[in-house]
Amino acid sequence: MTALDLALRVPLADFELDVALATDARCIGLFGPSGAGKTSILEAIAGWRDVAHGHVKVGERTLLDTTASIAVPLRARGVGYVPQDTLLFPHWSVRRNIECAQASEPEFTKRVVAALLLGPLLARMPQTLSGGEKRRVALARALCAGPRILLLDEPLAALDRGLRARVLSDILRVRAEFDVQLVLVSHDPTEIITACDEVFVVDSGRITARGAPVAVLRARASLAESLENVIVGHVTAIDGRTAQVEVAPEIVIHAVATDVALERRVWLGLDAEDVLVADSAPKRISARNVLPAVITEIDEDDCGRVRIAARLGAKEGAPTLSADLTRAAADELALARGRAVHLVFKASSCHVVARES
Repeated sequence: MTALDLALRVPLADFELDVALATDARCIGLFGPSGAGKTSILEAIAGWRDVAHGHVKVGERTLLDTTASIAVPLRARGVGYVPQDTLLFPHWSVRRNIECAQASEPEFTKRVVAALLLGPLLARMPQTLSGGEKRRVALARALCAGPRILLLDEPLAALDRGLRARVLSDILRVRAEFDVQLVLVSHDPTEIITACDEVFVVDSGRITARGAPVAVLRARASLAESLENVIVGHVTAIDGRTAQVEVAPEIVIHAVATDVALERRVWLGLDAEDVLVADSAPKRISARNVLPAVITEIDEDDCGRVRIAARLGAKEGAPTLSADLTRAAADELALARGRAVHLVFKASSCHVVARES
């Protein structure tokens, strides 16, 4: 059954938002530049923004249908919303901020608090919290309203890498533990690839592409732009600050990763610029990762930049990594689709994007 079905026409200051989508994906990404209309879509779903023409359905329930004069009030829509500004009540404790939205049994609220590890923060005031902690509280408050769909408007904006990893981990935990569909707005490809099952690219009020996040966002990325690989796997060993992460049978990546646990999943980020390509396995090299791969795609531009995609190992379905190099280097290595190569990168080039607790 389609979980989210909408068609919206909304006049905005610079253009008319005119979008339609239907999807049963568990976590949906709305990706695009600032001012593209992504937040306006969320506001229309939530009932915060007037819609000139269209409909919004979540499951079998119609929240809006301008033709039938249906417009369910905001508080009755069963929609959770986490805005860019967390909008916590500054004069209330964390506990009261969370409980003010409680629409279900107190036991459910306790479950939310436990899942987001908020127990130690309950007595604190919002002004004493870090940016990441405020976002966790806002996420908990939205969940405690018992929504059928949870809207997240750039929840990782303005956070440093460490806090981003923590909040993104919280979003993945919510996705895993609670029966709620998520819609994540972001202009960061890494966030979308990590969290989402399907992405819709929004530009100037129109949906210009949709599909699997890795395929859509890799195809969209210019060679002049930095591209980050996202690799997910299970931690099989920890040696000091280095973790061994199995990303496919017999394929292990060494990464500098703290605060990870054995047998737990971890999502690693790796810039395409940090991946070296070799025609054979180099000997006596300090880089901990030397992985056999097969080139599946090659793209180049007029400025001498080349980006390859290479599947790790020999088995179909194994992870694919992108690497950036110069046209001269690609020519010297005689790179082509189907060519066997080795991808080389340091453990320290990997960073934790999200982790399973």
